[in-house]
Amino acid sequence: MSWGTFLIDQFENLEKHTQWGIEFVEKYSKFVKERSEIETNYAKQIRNLSKKYQPKKNSREEEESKYTFCRSFLTTLNELNDYAGQHEVIAENLTSQILTELSRYLQELKAERKLHFHDGRKAQQHIETSWKQLESCKRRFERDCKEADRAQQYFERMDADINVTKADVEKARQQAQMRQQMATDSKNDYSSYLQKFNQEQNDHYYTIIPSIFQKLQDMEETRIERIAVCMKTFSDVDRQVLPIVGKCLDGMTKAAESIEPKADSKQVVESYKSGFEPPGDVEFEDYGQAMKRTASDTSLTNSKESKEKPSGKSKGKLWPFIKNKNKGSGPEDFSHLPPEQRRKKLQGKIDELNKDIQKEMDQRDALTKMKDVYVKNPQMGDPASVDPRLSEIGQTIEKLQFEVQKFEGWLAEVEERMPSKSDSHRRSGLFETQNNTAVSNNCAQDRESPDGSYTEEQNSETQVKVNTHPVPTSSTPEFDDEFDDEETLPTIGTCKALYPFEGHNEGTISVTEGELLFVIEEDKGDGWTRVRRNEDEEGYVPTSYVEVFLETNAKGAMTYI
Repeated sequence: MSWGTFLIDQFENLEKHTQWGIEFVEKYSKFVKERSEIETNYAKQIRNLSKKYQPKKNSREEEESKYTFCRSFLTTLNELNDYAGQHEVIAENLTSQILTELSRYLQELKAERKLHFHDGRKAQQHIETSWKQLESCKRRFERDCKEADRAQQYFERMDADINVTKADVEKARQQAQMRQQMATDSKNDYSSYLQKFNQEQNDHYYTIIPSIFQKLQDMEETRIERIAVCMKTFSDVDRQVLPIVGKCLDGMTKAAESIEPKADSKQVVESYKSGFEPPGDVEFEDYGQAMKRTASDTSLTNSKESKEKPSGKSKGKLWPFIKNKNKGSGPEDFSHLPPEQRRKKLQGKIDELNKDIQKEMDQRDALTKMKDVYVKNPQMGDPASVDPRLSEIGQTIEKLQFEVQKFEGWLAEVEERMPSKSDSHRRSGLFETQNNTAVSNNCAQDRESPDGSYTEEQNSETQVKVNTHPVPTSSTPEFDDEFDDEETLPTIGTCKALYPFEGHNEGTISVTEGELLFVIEEDKGDGWTRVRRNEDEEGYVPTSYVEVFLETNAKGAMTYI
């Protein structure tokens, strides 16, 4: 149905309707704009959330990456970040494919509507002007007719009156004829203009206005069609990202399915096992025999079996309940760690250094190729300009290789000295043959280490003061029962205490920072060095707490790389 046929008299209503259509386009544009802003803000919040829970750049991140559930969570965060990116794509497409197009089309629509209604008003004004002119011609014709009738009646009265002169009669007759002629001319003008007006009116209502209204109808249908296209695009923008969103969700699902509780439990063992064997049985200490042989409760004989231990607090907790009191980074060779953990740390350091070496070698190869190109084509560059960098890389590689050799030496030392099960059984048998009065402690990890990784909480027991010269008894199996031997060990060097050491555990000796001591037994790989202060005081101190100066010709001196 055509507007030009059925709505030729609804000019004002059509003007209001088309204006409402433009306002609807503006409203829809505002709706799409707000949707785009929502998608942008949502994507920003999702990205911030993913960034907030990303693991921090520290040593803890390396530990967490070993567990499947941590890796799964990291994958989920990365997929969530990609998911946020798809919402940004939605916002961008809404802006570029809908908002931009609608903004441009809206300007064109307003201009087109204005032009059509301008033409319609012009046509309306023209037909109204023609109608006014027709009315003017009609009134003039009516007036002239009336004037002609009055002039004719006046002539007839003059002609019938015998008292009127002939000249007056003639004058009246001429006046009547002139009025009659004017009426005839007005009639002809009115008839002619009436035909013209009817033609213009016919053109107006059957040609001009229908054409303008048809253009308005086409404009309105185009507007509606454009809105339909935008609404379809609105849904297609979402549909286009659904495959990638689905992949993100599939990635999250796959990450969740990759979690392996058994593997994580195994990783806990790999991360924290020390390599130490469980402690042997605690032997019975028969204090009754010592009391029978002594005259007082505080004196003991000088016999080898009843040789007393230095006064101090005995251990209150066994090996499984050891607490780590100090969490410092420790020395470079990781000697503060248990053997198994130390081996892993050294191996990891070697792998890291090898990667650095490979990286430097790749740079060296690239620079070498560049130098060859410069040699062959001098216009591309000076070959000598590469030499300083090559020299610097060579020195770096030498330093890294030296570091690798150093750590490999420490690793070989650890692997050579790690206790085996046969050693543990042999050592347990050795302790079973000792006198019942000798004290046997738990294991090497009971001893106090520089970072406290082997220490344990102590409880106070009865302290026995002795009158004889105290000779420290071994506090752990790994001290190899040196204190059970009455022979005085020879001095093999000296050492200087770098840090203060309390020496609460049995078999250890307290030292102060800067103190000079004699070395009577070197570290056997367990992190402890046996020293002597004077003839009566000797014991073990952490190797990392002292700087050792060995005599090269000393008997029993050993060298560790």
